[in-house]
Amino acid sequence: MSESPLTRRVWDLPVRITHWALVLAFAGAYLSHAAGVQYFALHRWFGYAVLVLVAFRLAWGFVGTRHARFANFVRGPRAVLQYLRALPGGAAPAGHNPLGAVMAVALLAALAVQALTGLFANDEIFNAGPLYGYVSDERSLALTSLHRQLFYWIAAAAGLHVLAVIAHRVFGKHDLVTPMFTGRKPAAQVSAAQEIGRSRPWLALLLVATLAATLAYVIAQAPQVTTGSFE
Repeated sequence: MSESPLTRRVWDLPVRITHWALVLAFAGAYLSHAAGVQYFALHRWFGYAVLVLVAFRLAWGFVGTRHARFANFVRGPRAVLQYLRALPGGAAPAGHNPLGAVMAVALLAALAVQALTGLFANDEIFNAGPLYGYVSDERSLALTSLHRQLFYWIAAAAGLHVLAVIAHRVFGKHDLVTPMFTGRKPAAQVSAAQEIGRSRPWLALLLVATLAATLAYVIAQAPQVTTGSFE
């Protein structure tokens, strides 16, 4: 008889890459903004990266592997409350837990709005998002304000997410970080039937390429904006 495996694969490669790439892109967008207007071009590219990554993760939530699909982990309020009552000693699910699912969906939605509003924003001096020409100055300023304020909400949500991960590790003895690097969880938490197979990287690459090309086309077709528009 063969020995039982110590771990089983839960997170596919596209999910793991997207997770950490979003962390880097969001941090890069913030740092390039904080560095000053001379880094606006870099800020804009980080914003493009966030938008493509979020769009991919949303699409992957329907066509990805088992634990990446929203239908597999998004649950209603009752399931979230039952999970909270079972803490800290409750069993860890193979994929997202109900509370983690709420946070994941909320962060994706907020990042999508953040990136989309940035396309229409402007700094009233030199720089504007690539789709600024489609909206009035008043609408652009309103979207710019939302773009700026939403950052703090996303940062706060990300902080809560980190605290929740730490709490799971300290009180529940559930390591949520390592599996997001390796893709694998202890076999005691994942039955053989729940283990995923191939990550389908070619499908993921096709989706990312299609989304990036679509964004590039939309930007290329947008009205050109000159510095004089802000004066």
